[in-house]
Amino acid sequence: MPAERQALLLAEERERLCAAAVRALTGDAALHYRDGRLCRGHRPLPLYAPHLRTDRFADDFASLRGAADGAALHLMHCDADLHRRLIPADPLARLMFELLEQLRCETLTPPGMPGVVVNLRQRFTAWSRAFHRSGLADGHLGILLYTVAQMAWSRLTGEPVLEETEGLIEATRAAIAPALGVSLAGLRRHRDDQEAFAGHALEIARLVCEMIRAMRAEQPPDDDADTGDEESARAAFSLWLGFDDDEQKDMAVAATGASRVLDASGGGYRIYTTRYDEEIRPATRVRRALLAEYREKLDARIAAQGINVSRLAHALRIALANPERDGWSFGEEHGRIDGRRLAQLVSSPNERRLFRLERRTLVADCAVSFLIDCSGSMKAHIEPVATMIDVLSRALDQAGVTSEVLGFTTAAWNGGRARLDWLARGRPRHPGRLSEASHLIFKDAATSWRRARGDIAALFKADLFREGVDGEALDWACARLVARAEARRILIVVSDGSPMDSATAQANDPFYLDNHLKDVVARHEAARDVEVLGLGVGLDLSPYYRRSLALDLSAPPDMAVFGEIVAWIGGRR
Repeated sequence: MPAERQALLLAEERERLCAAAVRALTGDAALHYRDGRLCRGHRPLPLYAPHLRTDRFADDFASLRGAADGAALHLMHCDADLHRRLIPADPLARLMFELLEQLRCETLTPPGMPGVVVNLRQRFTAWSRAFHRSGLADGHLGILLYTVAQMAWSRLTGEPVLEETEGLIEATRAAIAPALGVSLAGLRRHRDDQEAFAGHALEIARLVCEMIRAMRAEQPPDDDADTGDEESARAAFSLWLGFDDDEQKDMAVAATGASRVLDASGGGYRIYTTRYDEEIRPATRVRRALLAEYREKLDARIAAQGINVSRLAHALRIALANPERDGWSFGEEHGRIDGRRLAQLVSSPNERRLFRLERRTLVADCAVSFLIDCSGSMKAHIEPVATMIDVLSRALDQAGVTSEVLGFTTAAWNGGRARLDWLARGRPRHPGRLSEASHLIFKDAATSWRRARGDIAALFKADLFREGVDGEALDWACARLVARAEARRILIVVSDGSPMDSATAQANDPFYLDNHLKDVVARHEAARDVEVLGLGVGLDLSPYYRRSLALDLSAPPDMAVFGEIVAWIGGRR
């Protein structure tokens, strides 16, 4: 049996055991794990703290059990309605508040279950060690957040802080202890009372935010290195959380249903003819002067929004990268003993820089492809969509991440020549897809954003927008990604509605293309070859995509919208 298959079977077995433990603790029979996420029914539950994010292939079983036990205790001991009312609006304050509430729940272990306590300690320790070794605790913000997390965990559980990083946090702990001491004591005293505990947690969150603001005020405006460290540390915490997973969006949900024609078909999805299908580069069909005009229009929109592309690129690099070993850092005051410096210890007994630390660097071995629905209804949204895609493509390029910008439409309305052929042959029943599919390449993976920026502006070409066959386009885009060598491949489908091709719907049934799209998405999710995400423009696409995000683009996207998109892309399935 191939090693990858063995690893997958082992991971699934561990998930089944973890799910059984969660159900036993909570008494909720609907809980189960799917692709590493705890779900109730079909809906993933939010991750309440960074240390609950695990890697089902890399983490040991005790660590996975610790994350599962932590999630179960949160479900058991957190009043969701009360918690939702108390959550602060500031994102960083909310991050700290969520972490503290999770740690509170983890101290309320049922009596007679020492194994759960051991698992929880193993999980938090493993996360602490990974965060430290990644280098994210080296910046001002990273060390502050990490120190507060260690202090709160130690105070609530009675356990000592991680010995490996005790020296690292000592100075920061001494500096902030006078300000946080009273509230930290209140956390332990009121851990059985969620509302009273929340008062102290909110005070800690407020004080931490004030400390961060003070640090930023003292930081020189051109100190790019420290800014990068802060972005890295914040991303390392916030991107591991699932704040919005449990919040209902005030957004219409894509309408779907069952296709009796597809269900009754023994051969599955059919295509009447591929004779008129095409794969084109839209920029080649636009006059050079007009294309330059489109590009100027797009540049003006982006400039008006004041998007900080460099900061966005840094956030994407953090979101999509994994820490990889990059040699050693010598002359450290803690870590592993460096044998070459033992003689120095004899000659200078007070010398402490005798250790070495493993150095890790973040590497984004990833390819991201955007697949844009170019159906008629998307024409109304294309300006904010083009702005969003262009900015993200440029940021990914700066982050060293391969990207593609693709699209799909039909070459004619109402079936075109494919439908005429069907009519000429006597209208055979249930012909399957009955249109001229058109797949569009605005930017391929081999072309940099700078060279493709003019081609991306071809999104403004009005006569591209007709009808859409989503399932086939998704298969085509996934095949392009699978041919890439990158370890992680992400496809983001940007759409404002369900698949629609009028000729196909009339000759089969209204949900024929709809159900085919679901089948294609399910196939790629099962194969795990590509992570398929659905970005809904004014529409919730969750009926089609397990990981979906609905955006209101009635106003041009700003940095807050891009931050939401980056956090969503960075989350792993």
